[in-house]
Amino acid sequence: MQISETPFKFPQNTVEIPEVPSFEEEISSDRPWQGFDEKDPPEQNVIDSCVHCGFCLSTCPSYRVLGTEMDSPRGRIYLMDAINKGEGALDETAREHFDSCLGCLACVSTCPSGVQYDRLIAATRPQVERNQPRNWGDRFLRAIIFNLFPYPLRLRFLLIFLWLYQTSGLYKLVRSTKILEKIFPRLAAMESILPRISLANIFDNDFPEIIPQKGKKRYRVGVILGCVQRLFFSPVNEATIRVLTENGCEVIIPKNQGCCSALPTHQGQEKQSRELARNLIDSFADTNVDAIIINAAGCGHTLKEYGHILKDDKQYRSKAEAFATKVKDINEFLAEVGITAKLSPLTDGELSVVYQDACHLLHGQKISLQPRQLLQQIPGLKLKEPIDAALCCGSAGVYNILNPEVADELGKQKVENLLKTKAELIASANPGCSLQIFKHLRLQGKDIKLMHPIELLDRSIRGLKL
Repeated sequence: MQISETPFKFPQNTVEIPEVPSFEEEISSDRPWQGFDEKDPPEQNVIDSCVHCGFCLSTCPSYRVLGTEMDSPRGRIYLMDAINKGEGALDETAREHFDSCLGCLACVSTCPSGVQYDRLIAATRPQVERNQPRNWGDRFLRAIIFNLFPYPLRLRFLLIFLWLYQTSGLYKLVRSTKILEKIFPRLAAMESILPRISLANIFDNDFPEIIPQKGKKRYRVGVILGCVQRLFFSPVNEATIRVLTENGCEVIIPKNQGCCSALPTHQGQEKQSRELARNLIDSFADTNVDAIIINAAGCGHTLKEYGHILKDDKQYRSKAEAFATKVKDINEFLAEVGITAKLSPLTDGELSVVYQDACHLLHGQKISLQPRQLLQQIPGLKLKEPIDAALCCGSAGVYNILNPEVADELGKQKVENLLKTKAELIASANPGCSLQIFKHLRLQGKDIKLMHPIELLDRSIRGLKL
């Protein structure tokens, strides 16, 4: 693909920015917004740190699929700059360019100037949500997502109907006729990533509040169960708890814990994000844990940002900062404290595994070596590396639901690259990535195991063969 070296330039017209109403007021859908409002717009000094070199272009997944300058980090920064200066409008076109960003943060890792694009897009998304109306279809789908996914009890109720949908065989008819794709393509995208649901996942995923360590106590740790992880990937949570206890950790699981707020945070839903963050902080109050463990990459990145998310909350700011300092991804924690339990081979011969880098683990938390180091401690396991390992799989939270065309192209490329390694098993440390990869393995007719790295460690510790 030919990458343009010519920076995009806006016409130098001046647009009057309308008066900003109270942020508690509902923004009228027919009011023409022309600029960012005064509540935490993208910082001009961060925008100005971009020298427009274009190094980010080749690593940006949306640019690689769409091929347009304004759907790249550099293009969006141009757009933010123009809106900040009143030379561009926060209109429907601008919203589409901001929405096309997966938030994978590959550009942050790549940028030679250290531009904090993550801060810019995090400030822009709430501006878009406040000031740029969406059509009814977009509002309907987002209402489903934000009113169900962050609430495990509501999601559990929905799963009963989805279980019936699968066991009745209705899903085969829906997928074969593609009727949902014709009526509501993005709802079809949501259905397409639905994993096989079991009643055990729905009803049998509760844990005691305190689980004692095996042998000598080394640490007291809290575990966050997550939302999607709790209901769709409960075996990952079970494996996480077993591995921690087998390595001398007393595990604390607060009963009243809820969503970490990753989903609304990534989509600019500030009010909901802050409320969920405060609730989770409260659920771990007085637990006196040495670390708070998370096994989902996207959730971990958000948890470590609590100090920023609640920076304007005088009551919770210091609590949020203290909470964030204790958050550790399970791979990060085990690599730091070391594995003391004995590890056994997973097969009678050599097992080849390809590790899939989750964006919010690799780019957001800078965790890459740790999961690889842990996997390589398993006897007989041979680790393989895919080409383009840092390229997003297209999941990006709910991006594969809201922007299915771009996400599908990225998912297809990711799975092809993983399959080219000829590995017997894929290791993925994020539930969203796993769902996306499962989908595209199915679409390509490939039957290959996919497991969380912690599940492999768990089986190795327990002496179970694959």
